[in-house]
Amino acid sequence: MANCRFCQTPLTLPLVDLGHQPPSNSYLKSQDAPEKTFPLKAAVCTHCFLVQLEDDVPADDIFTADYAYFSSFSQSWVDHAKRYADAMIARFGLDESSKVVEIASNDGYLLQHFVQAGVPVLGVDPAEACAKAAKDKGVATEVAFFHAETAKRLKAEGHGADLMAANNVLAHVPDIRTFVEGFAELLNAQGVATFEFPHVLNLLEGVQFDTIYHEHYSYLSLLTVERIFEDCGLRVFDVEQIPTHGGSLRVFACRADAGHTAQPGLEKVRALEATAKLDTAEAYQGYAVQCEQVRDGLIEFLKTAKADGKSVAAFGAAAKGNTLLNYAHITADDIQFVCDSNPAKQDCYLPGSRIPILSPDAINAQKPDYVLILPWNLRDEIAENLQGIRAWGGKIVVALPKIEVW
Repeated sequence: MANCRFCQTPLTLPLVDLGHQPPSNSYLKSQDAPEKTFPLKAAVCTHCFLVQLEDDVPADDIFTADYAYFSSFSQSWVDHAKRYADAMIARFGLDESSKVVEIASNDGYLLQHFVQAGVPVLGVDPAEACAKAAKDKGVATEVAFFHAETAKRLKAEGHGADLMAANNVLAHVPDIRTFVEGFAELLNAQGVATFEFPHVLNLLEGVQFDTIYHEHYSYLSLLTVERIFEDCGLRVFDVEQIPTHGGSLRVFACRADAGHTAQPGLEKVRALEATAKLDTAEAYQGYAVQCEQVRDGLIEFLKTAKADGKSVAAFGAAAKGNTLLNYAHITADDIQFVCDSNPAKQDCYLPGSRIPILSPDAINAQKPDYVLILPWNLRDEIAENLQGIRAWGGKIVVALPKIEVW
């Protein structure tokens, strides 16, 4: 039996078992390339209520030099980052004398906006390809995994932070304790750290099980985050609910002894989670059955499409899509190809399903009857770009929280 990665309590409450799957961002260079699979099973700690994977894939096997996720290929995400930068500069009075440090800074999608505003920055990211893209944008970047020892070194080198940003990375660290301790170490006395992460409440209520994959070691509630932060020398003082990734939280934290006062958003989200009983086993029971219903709905749709002689393509070679496809045992016999705007993924194959990844031009060239949007959190942006399929009677499909065709 596994123990909680934070408090070490034995994990006795299962959430869902998605089978054995390859890491979701491990794209294949050829259709017959060998690949490793690992258990993908989530459970809930009955003490701190951290939702987490029972088995770990070592981070070094995921966030490699050729890691293929580049944030800037989603314009809506870049726009989100720009709004964040503008808001933080205004709220905390950041200027040329300040320092902004982003953890998991990827290709500079966020820090570029601070650079343009004249605010000094440092990105920290373990993926060399992403760091190079960031440096090409003029974003100073340290290639490293972030933890308490990294923070001590950076602080000694003069990188004490007035603002630290950590977007969709808190879930990505196997040792969440030493990771959070790094923020308490690197923040200046009155500095602020913001953490964005998909809210586990939405994962449960929206049956967003496809956000479960090996990169995501943890699935977070405010309840659990407050417990972890308090143990690691941080204090939450504000929370915003934001629409990204199917519904996320932006948590504002400071060092425990800093002067920031609690804001109304904190109590609002605490109350939401209390109503949902996230501090009880009841909130998590029966989830696996809901996931099976979504899976079976997609299988039935594809079976019917094939029987009717209809062709199906997909859009967005996203990690969440790979979880869904592999849970449902979908292959290239069911979905002919998937399109993605990221050249680093094109001419590769999805892990597990081995569906070929092509450029978006393939949609017009091959004219599929249906296009399944895999990154449903970007459905509006992608659907707008797919309107050309109407010319041949093509339809758009999403699978979560249930099959929808239009």
